[in-house]
Amino acid sequence: MADLTSLEELGDAVAGTEAAPAAAPEAPVHVQKLDEHGRAYATGKRKDAVARVWLKPGTGKVTVNDRDMDTYFARPVLQMILRQPVVAVNRNGQYDIVATVKGGGLSGQAGAVRHGISKALTYYEPELRSILKKGGFLTRDSRVVERKKYGRAKARRSFQFSKR
Repeated sequence: MADLTSLEELGDAVAGTEAAPAAAPEAPVHVQKLDEHGRAYATGKRKDAVARVWLKPGTGKVTVNDRDMDTYFARPVLQMILRQPVVAVNRNGQYDIVATVKGGGLSGQAGAVRHGISKALTYYEPELRSILKKGGFLTRDSRVVERKKYGRAKARRSFQFSKR
């Protein structure tokens, strides 16, 4: 290559070479992830609760900590939260779900199991990912309890003010 002494020469040299158009980045290909027993495994989290979820084809039985879902999560709202991802993809009654969950309270545990079920569904059937992503089921809810500050009764609550 000849020595270039000015910007005009550089512009002339570059004008002769056409840059190849940049190829569009390929969308990531999601593949099925199963263990040796043919189950999809995923971890779900919400607040302080962590759920480990296994999903396999079956009759729709949901077991949480070796108990039926209806006995572990007695409130109908919590049961509805658990069913949301399966209902959203029209797979009601097609998968058996086994979950173990630790930490947090019942509401956080239900959210953690829901997150785990959603992720396990995408591992078993990768084509369901877009539906679950649109519904917001794959996003971990990052809201946690705000820490207590010094000089305050709780995170934001002040002690009672007395003028006299």
